[in-house]
Amino acid sequence: MAERVIPLVDQRIAALAARVPIHPVAPTGLLTDTRGRPLRDLRISVTDRCNFRCNYCMPKEVFDKDYPYLPHGALLSFEEITRLAKLFLAHGVRKIRLTGGEPLLRKNLEALVAQLAQLRTVDGLAPDLTLTTNGSLLARKAKALKDAGLNRVTVSLDGLDDAVFRRMNDVDFPVVDVLAGIEAAHAAGLSHIKVNMVVKRGTNDHEILPMARHFRGSGTTLRFIEYMDVGATNGWRMDEVLPSAELIKRLRAELPLVQLDPSSPGETAERWGYANAAGQYDLALGEVGVISSVTQAFCHDCNRARLSTEGKLYLCLFASEGYDLRTLLRGGASDEAIASAIAPIWQQRSDRYSELRSSLPADTTPGGARRVEMSYIGG
Repeated sequence: MAERVIPLVDQRIAALAARVPIHPVAPTGLLTDTRGRPLRDLRISVTDRCNFRCNYCMPKEVFDKDYPYLPHGALLSFEEITRLAKLFLAHGVRKIRLTGGEPLLRKNLEALVAQLAQLRTVDGLAPDLTLTTNGSLLARKAKALKDAGLNRVTVSLDGLDDAVFRRMNDVDFPVVDVLAGIEAAHAAGLSHIKVNMVVKRGTNDHEILPMARHFRGSGTTLRFIEYMDVGATNGWRMDEVLPSAELIKRLRAELPLVQLDPSSPGETAERWGYANAAGQYDLALGEVGVISSVTQAFCHDCNRARLSTEGKLYLCLFASEGYDLRTLLRGGASDEAIASAIAPIWQQRSDRYSELRSSLPADTTPGGARRVEMSYIGG
């Protein structure tokens, strides 16, 4: 077998070169890009570190003990994150998702949640605060997060078979501890708990039905994610992608499903509800979702922006460069100046990588540069 060589590319260097335009633009509560897509969802990475080494995200061969993670002083402080979040809310953001790396590795994260929970949207409402985690620390943190104001949580879990799960997280972490975290989230009163399963053909696709059976009727929504070509280090191959259409066909062979309407504009998941004996959606049985960014691009209504751990604004999960907001924060810029910088960045956005994927070389964006790693800006 030929040796697989993975390039070590630090996308933070490219991100520093991105210019932040500053023009006087007062927030109106509605920003749209060149394709008419509004800014509604802000995903904030609070750490570039993770305690798992999933090969589709942070493979050990690259993210080893010598990998140069960001020093603590480079990370945005909780106060800086809250200040930026307030400005994004003024531009129309309604939902804030905390990500990583593994966000629960950030010390005292509940303090940040409490700060964000005090903010308000342009409609005077509290933002929808949610968090994505691998679940390893959730059992001990769920109650504190809920008490601080977190609304929802999404847990990454790629299988119920312990051997499969340990192999995929590559740090020998047991599946039972993640399941305990999910139960703790329910006990703490967190609502609309979701579980995300990345499906790789030939690796864990035999876990699809066991996962569906386990979470059916449990109050937890299971979502299957097509294995994606994020970053430049996960060795992505199209033949390892299980198309969502095939996955749904497998599920329907055993578990009757009916298709449901999207729950909100810009939703990434296609929803399917479990049907009762009469063939109608049974709310008590719940639903599953499929996220099909490889086979069914949803760029046309993507309303998400991403803020990296040290304050770079990215406009797409598959972007190759970000816009440096931290320099403005630490250089004495006023809120008005920073808000004026954010507006034209989004207004000039034209990203649609997933729609263009088939016409591009591997590991590149439409501009030809290598893509940023998902572990750096969150999923």
